[in-house]
Amino acid sequence: MIVERTEYKGQPVLILKRNENDKYPFSFGLSKARLIIEGIEDIKKFVAENDNKEEKK
Repeated sequence: MIVERTEYKGQPVLILKRNENDKYPFSFGLSKARLIIEGIEDIKKFVAENDNKEEKK
């Protein structure tokens, strides 16, 4: 994963890319970063519960 820092309208933004050629990177600012941190355990649980479903396809 590639992590880049940038700004949007003077506000800090993180951009997450799967690779350098990722057509659809995931970007978010400080407010959403705080939400992610608050919900990280639920996010981990979600991935764990659904990760096997992806492999079965």
